[in-house]
Amino acid sequence: MSIADTLPHLAVAWLAYFIAVVSPGPATLALISTSMTRGRAAGMAFALGVMTGSLTWACASAIGLAAVMASYAEALIVLKIAGGLYLLYLAWKSFRSAMTSGDLAESSKNGGKESLRRLYLKGLGLHLTNPKAVLAWISLISLGLPMGAPASMIALYIAGCFLIGLISLNGMAALFSLSPVVALYRKGRRGIDGVMGAFFAFAGVKLLTARL
Repeated sequence: MSIADTLPHLAVAWLAYFIAVVSPGPATLALISTSMTRGRAAGMAFALGVMTGSLTWACASAIGLAAVMASYAEALIVLKIAGGLYLLYLAWKSFRSAMTSGDLAESSKNGGKESLRRLYLKGLGLHLTNPKAVLAWISLISLGLPMGAPASMIALYIAGCFLIGLISLNGMAALFSLSPVVALYRKGRRGIDGVMGAFFAFAGVKLLTARL
C-alpha cells in the first residue's frame, strides 16, 4: 500500500490530533497561563516541551513500547500519581496567585524569572506524566496507520502530528501573549487564576482517582 492510498486515513488521524491538541486540557490551560503571565517566548518554550513529550510518546507507540507499558498497570499507576500530583501543584500555584493582591508584575515576581529551559522542562514533564497521552497515542497510531505500515509512512504520520501540534500550540502562545489579551488578564487576574486553579485541582483529583 502506497502513501497516497493512506492519505485519507492520515488526514482523518491528523484532524483528530489537531482537535485533541487545541481542546481545553491541563497542557493547553498551562500554556495559556504561561503565555499571559510570562510572554510569548515563555509560552513557546512551554509549548516545545509539551510537543517533545508528545513526540516521545508517539515514537514509543510506533515501535510498540507504549503498548507494552500500557499492559503493565504498575507503570501507568506511577505516571498517574506523578501527573496528578503535578496538576495539584499547578492548582496550588494558581490559587496562591489568585489570593495575591497587586498587579501582574507583582503576582509573577517569583515565577516570572524562570528560564526558558525550565519552562520547557515543565511542559515536557506535564506531558510525559500524563498516562492518557500514552493511551491516546496508541489509539492515534491505530487510527492513522494500517497494519504493517512501512517505516516511511509511520515517520510521515508522526512528523505531520508534530508539525500540527507545534504550529497550533505556538499559535496559542502568540495569541495569548498579545497586549489586549494580557490587558484583559490584568483586569480579571485573580478570578482567572482562581478558575484555572479549580480546573487544575479537578483534573489532578480526577487523574489520581481514575481507573486506567
